[in-house]
Parts: sequence; C-alpha cells; structure tokens
Amino acid sequence: MITYRSFKRLLGENSLERKCRFLFGGALMLLIAGSFYFYAASTLKIVRNQHRQRAQLLISHNLLMAHWKANVESDDAYFIPKPLELEPAELEALSVGLKPEALRDFNWKFIYRDYEEAEADHRPDEQIEHDAYNALFNQDVEFVFAEDSEKERSVYFERVVAGTSCLRCHRDGAAKPRANEDGELMAMARVNFDLNQTRREIAGNNGMLWAMAIVTGVLAMTAAWAIVRYVIVKPVMHLKDVSDAVAQGDLEQRAEIRTGDEFEELSHAFNRMLRHLVTTQDELRSANTELDGKVDQLAQANLSLHEMNQVKNDFLATMSHELRTPLNSILGFGDVLKMADNLTDKQRKYLGNILSSGQSLLTLINDILDLAKIEAGRMEVNLSAFVPAELVERLVLTMRPLAEKKNIEVQWEVDESLHVIDQDYGKLRQILFNLLSNAVKFTPEGGRIHISMYPTEDDSFDTVVADTGIGIPLDDQVVIFERFRQAPSSVEKQNLTREYEGTGLGLSIVKELCRLLGGHISLESEFGKGSAFTVHLPQHLPPPEPMQPVLEPELPRLVNSGSPLQNADTQHPTD
Repeated sequence: MITYRSFKRLLGENSLERKCRFLFGGALMLLIAGSFYFYAASTLKIVRNQHRQRAQLLISHNLLMAHWKANVESDDAYFIPKPLELEPAELEALSVGLKPEALRDFNWKFIYRDYEEAEADHRPDEQIEHDAYNALFNQDVEFVFAEDSEKERSVYFERVVAGTSCLRCHRDGAAKPRANEDGELMAMARVNFDLNQTRREIAGNNGMLWAMAIVTGVLAMTAAWAIVRYVIVKPVMHLKDVSDAVAQGDLEQRAEIRTGDEFEELSHAFNRMLRHLVTTQDELRSANTELDGKVDQLAQANLSLHEMNQVKNDFLATMSHELRTPLNSILGFGDVLKMADNLTDKQRKYLGNILSSGQSLLTLINDILDLAKIEAGRMEVNLSAFVPAELVERLVLTMRPLAEKKNIEVQWEVDESLHVIDQDYGKLRQILFNLLSNAVKFTPEGGRIHISMYPTEDDSFDTVVADTGIGIPLDDQVVIFERFRQAPSSVEKQNLTREYEGTGLGLSIVKELCRLLGGHISLESEFGKGSAFTVHLPQHLPPPEPMQPVLEPELPRLVNSGSPLQNADTQHPTD
C-alpha cells in the first residue's frame, strides 16, 4: 500500500518529466479503463435486450404453434381448414425447420396460472421457475430475465395475458388455461437459451476491448513522453544549462530556443536579463573602482584625523596641566587674601570675583582634561565597595546651600535593599554632582529636586535626578548629550546660547562616564515642566579592560586591507 510520504515523494520530489509522465499516464489509464468498462457494460446490456426480443418472438411463435396443434387435435377448426391439417409431429418438424439455425436448440415451456390441475408439462418443477412465478403473478413484474450458471443457460420468463380473442376458447375452462376476462393473467412463458455461444462472443469482445485499451494506453504514454520530453523538458533543461554556465562565470552564454511558443519568449526574456546583468556588473565594477579611491582617501583622512586628535588630546592635557598650576596658585593666594582683616568692601567684592572666575576656569579645565582622557582611553576605573546612601547624602549636603539661595527644595531617598555596591566612587560622585548642579542651575526659584536610587532586576541600580526646571524641548533631547550643548531657557533661545554658566561639557562627560562604568543614561523631559535623568549602572562592576581610542582598532584595517568592495570584486568577478 502506497503511503502519504511515498505519494508526496512521487509527485513533489521528482523531476518534471517523471511527474508529468506519472500524472498524465495515470489519468489517461483511468480514463481509458473507465471508457472501455462503460462500453463493455453497454454492450452486455444490448446483448440482454436482444435476448429478450428474441425470447418474445419465440414466445409468440410458440403460442401460435401451440394453438395450431390444439386446432389439429380438436374437432373444431378455428385457424386452418381441415384439408391443411397436419399431424403434431409433422407440425413440430415443420416449425423447427423454418427456424434459424441459432434458434433450433432452445427449450420452451408454458406454466399455467392454476398449475395444480394442469399436466406436468405446464407446472413449475425448478426453483428458478417458482421464483419467476412468484415475481410475475404476485409482484406485478412484466418479465424476468435470469442466468442459470449451473446449467449454463439463460432463462426468460414473461406473462401471457388473455385477449378478447382468447376468451372464445378459454372462458369457463373450455380450454386450458382458463380465462374469464380480458387482460387476465393466464400463464407464464419460459424460454431457455444456451449461454456458451453468448459467453464466447462476449469474452472475445472483452478481450478485443482490453487489447485495444492496452495498445491505446501504450501509444498514449509514448506520445505523452515524447511531448513532455521534447516540448517541455528539453527547453527547460536548456535554460538550466545556460543558467549553470552563467553561474560558473561564462557570461557569454545565451539561450537559443526556436519553438515559436512561450518558451521562446522566455528565452528572449532570459537573454535580456543576462545582458542587463552584464551591464549592471560593469557599472558596479566601475563604481567599485571609484569607491576604492574614496575609501583610500577616507582611510588617509581618518589616519590624519587620528593623528590630529592625538595631538589635540596631548595639547589639551599639557595645557590643562600648565593652566591648573598657576590657577591653583591664584586660588590659593586668593583664599589667603580673603582671610585678611584690612580689606575694604570693594576689595572683598573684587576678590570674590577673582575666586569665582578662577573656580569656573578650573572647572572648565577639569572638564576638558577629563574629556581628553576619555577620548584618549586613559581614564582609569578605581573600584571600591561603598554604601550608596552615604554618597547621596553627602552630595545633597554639598548642594543644599546653593539650592537654598534659590529657595529650592531638595529631597532624596535610597532603597533600603541597596546596601553595598562595587563601583568607582569618584566617578559616580562626579556623575551625580554634574546632574545635581544642572538641576539647581536650571530650576527656577521655589522649585523642587528629587533624587531616588533603587535596585533593578538585572543586578543593577537606577539613580533618578528629577527637577521642576525649564525642561528640554523634544528636538534638543537627542543632541543634549553632545559636547558644548546647553538646553535653551525659552523657545526663542538656540542650543548654543549661553544664558546660564557652564561649558556644555557636563552631560557629555556624564554620558561617557556612564559608559565607562558599564551603564547608560536616559532622559525624560517636557519643555517648561522639568526633566528626569536616569543613570543605570551595575551594582557590581567587574574589573574593566584597558580603554582604547575609538579610531585605533579600525586604523590598521583601513590603511592595510584596502577597499572591501575592491576585494569582493576581485574574489568574485561574476557575482
């Protein structure tokens, strides 16, 4: 028995030629078998009808002969005059001689309706006769046609109905069988035929039909194979061979199909595609050549930029160090002068301006130096275990005097489950200090600042610094973490407007420090209502790997490897 998997493999996982052969051949064989079966059944039905018609003719003949015999044996002549009367044996011989040869050996019999009082020749003596009698007389059946396989005969039974002319002799039992009314059932006629000749003819006819079916199937399968092979499969295989040659790099191959049908149109479309492919490949090769030059120029420019960036970082580090030394001296001597008692109010005011400006300049220098260290990859991480609540409390105490000058309320809370963390204490303090400084700077008088710190599910913790300040417009939230950027104080202000003090490096440094500590910073703000900065850091930072400048890993590849497009074009000239 064929399984579903075998059927699927036969139809879905086979060659086109084999699938067409199986499908077309199977459908054709079913069609031929059905057609010939229908023809054989129709022929058998015709044979049965002919047997019935022959039997009806024989019954009529036998009725006439029976009446003739009765007329000969009777004293009253109803059918022929007395001079023409014959003996029953002579009449029987004459009847047989006048019949065709095929009808001379049949047997016939009349079975009366009231056969109990009739002679033995007119009684049913076989089961097939009893069944036919019951069907004809009790079930209102006109005729019964049956085959007796044991005796190899075909038996036909038909009712004999009384007519008007029959009543003259058969009324009141004058002649048997008795009939008193027109249309009354009188008897049942039986005619036997030999089945051997009929079976031989049917068997010969069926054999001829099956032979014709086999020959027709073989010829049809051969024609189907030739059609599929040379009309369908051959053009497809030619297109496949051309495709394989093109895949191997032979772009000069072209499809040559001259069938005048859709396959020829397909070959023309295939050739147009190949020509377009060659043209596109030439254009790509030319574009790759141009891109090679651009990539080389870009690599040289990147190398120059890297060198210039390195020089800039060295310059900033050197200058920051050189500026911090005299600036610290200025601030130190300023603090000493501040303790003098003989200064006038005007002198103290000038001294305060000196200290304030010096402190701002020192903050600027420190920011530039930190940024230069980060870009150069020389910023180190110093891990230590500490309690975050103590850090937040100290920062709030440090910033509270500045907040109280603007009547700003500062609140803080640290989740009790956040006990000890392993992080860089100094850099985390610098991150939170910058965020708190910005919150105090950009929050108007009477505002609020809230600091919260709580653990998260990924063994990290979030620190949220929220204020009710001026907020940041949506367009500026993307660039607020860039260098030298500062939030505008009004809609008319632009990003580079400096209404508030500061370099615009604080948030850029905060972002880089968060990345250095294994986390990130995010912003939620609505212009005019306030901002909320969220710092997400791991609670236990593993020892970090040494930092590298951004361009340093890419420089050897850009300088030495050449253009990626050029390499691809060299390795795969046909792709």
